Amino acid sequence: MLAKAPQLTWEEAAAPSLVGTTAYRMLHGWPPHTVQRGDVVLVWGGSGGVGSQAIQLAARGGALPIGVVSDERRGEYCLKVGAIGFINRSDFHHWGTPPHWDDVTGQREWSASARAFGSQIWKIIGERRNPNLVIEHPGEATLPTSIFVCERGGMVVTCAATTGYSGTVDLRYHWALQKRFQGSHGSNDDQAIAYNQLIRDGAVDPCLGEVVPFDQLPTVHHAMGEGEDVFGNRVVLVGARRAGLGAT
Repeated sequence: MLAKAPQLTWEEAAAPSLVGTTAYRMLHGWPPHTVQRGDVVLVWGGSGGVGSQAIQLAARGGALPIGVVSDERRGEYCLKVGAIGFINRSDFHHWGTPPHWDDVTGQREWSASARAFGSQIWKIIGERRNPNLVIEHPGEATLPTSIFVCERGGMVVTCAATTGYSGTVDLRYHWALQKRFQGSHGSNDDQAIAYNQLIRDGAVDPCLGEVVPFDQLPTVHHAMGEGEDVFGNRVVLVGARRAGLGAT
């Protein structure tokens, strides 16, 4: 059991408890690929739950987080929580399973779009540097690109597969450049305690988004399933009479 941050309401304290510890483990839990000062960190879904926490944790460690989002408003939110820039994935068309490796024309078109995506990272950084860490969770739609743009010897770490479970990896970009693809789930006790201390110290924003009463839980689940997400985290009140309780 972790102590609640006394300065937060119950819903603020609850908002990042799952996604924050997940992001912490992704960034700190897989040595030697732990976030370091100066690292470029690409964060998919930067305006969402895991993304908003990963951006803050990376920035706090002196890294250079870049959010990937679906529109400009979400990109602005990434900047607000500490990203140095963002990429609008709607500007690109190569998502999903790439053409088969013997489809020369298809491969050429896919790699051209993937390279254009990668060049946006260089533009944001101001030099030709690729992500040392890629924080993944969309899975099927984005994994090929994540492996493609990851730095030589870097790591793609995933905690979910929100667009589908069949991840395709072009092994030429994986083994030849000695990249790591790591699964990550939850956190251990030490990681949860370390993350919770950051929340208690006020070093990380919980990124509370929408707060709804318990009887709206099915509606929230449906909206999440349809991809109708809000910035940050949704919280459902359980037992609380109203929002705003619990802060000292």
